[in-house]
Amino acid sequence: MAKWQFTKGLHDLGNGTYAWLQPDGSWGYSNAGLISDGGECLLVDTLFDLDLTADMLAKMRAAVPAARHIDRLVNTHANGDHTFGNQLVGAREIIASAACKEEVEELPPETLVQMMRNWRALGEAGAFLHEVMGSRFAFTEAIVSTPPNRTFDRSLSLQVGGKAIELVNVGPAHTRGDTLVHVPGDRTVYTGDILFVKGHPIVWAGPVDNWIAACDRILGWDVETVVPGHGPITDKSGVRALKTYLEYIKREARRRYDAGMGLEEAVRDISLKDFADWGDAERICVNVNALYKEFAGDRGRPDVMQLFTMMSRYHAEHGHKH
Repeated sequence: MAKWQFTKGLHDLGNGTYAWLQPDGSWGYSNAGLISDGGECLLVDTLFDLDLTADMLAKMRAAVPAARHIDRLVNTHANGDHTFGNQLVGAREIIASAACKEEVEELPPETLVQMMRNWRALGEAGAFLHEVMGSRFAFTEAIVSTPPNRTFDRSLSLQVGGKAIELVNVGPAHTRGDTLVHVPGDRTVYTGDILFVKGHPIVWAGPVDNWIAACDRILGWDVETVVPGHGPITDKSGVRALKTYLEYIKREARRRYDAGMGLEEAVRDISLKDFADWGDAERICVNVNALYKEFAGDRGRPDVMQLFTMMSRYHAEHGHKH
């Protein structure tokens, strides 16, 4: 039996550290964290809409008296399922890597709200976006862009009461800036989307080698509790599993790239049988695309709508679970 149950809500990890989990960990169902000591609190990430974030904050405040006044919030990265609830926290400081702040400001909530509203006009990509996100979350004009107001480049040390917290930017990897929140005294790390457990990761930025190095960074720490961005709480075994996946897709994509195989053909040709129990297999489309761009030395941004169209077709063909 796993040490931690994958059930929705607040999980007490001991000694003032908490995880907020959202099964099933698929598209948009992200996790968050709370670190408390000496009457002070630090929140790690918010959720994809205001209703989900308000519910999380109410439960945290009921369980942890210090959480009634959360002064500091860390955004591990820029994706909306980790930032769109920022406005509800009332934090004096919203802390993130400079790359994360840049990305938050480039893609404000209004952009996604409009896409979700107009999904029918966006073809296959829009239909897939609506299926995996638009139909599940309350994307409304009430979500106001609330970007980080304190940034750092590679690392930042914080204190929460008497507890030392280390923020380490290991990006670009999943996104342009990905922060690990390490609590050495509690042998705990909140990974943001550097770790997906029982779900395929998605390489929006890369390079994949940076992501593999981020896994090695966690594996080199003395940690026993690992709170992923999506999926159940794990230990280093979850990190090793993700590292194995990344090494596998890099190796397989390279083989097909060198053989002159096109992107879509390569995606269909790569076997995912060793990851058959992982959700969201269609993300292989984004991951192989990122690797092909890397191999070609192409530093341009991916065509997100084209990738959602590819994922829609892959999902329809393979019928993998979300």
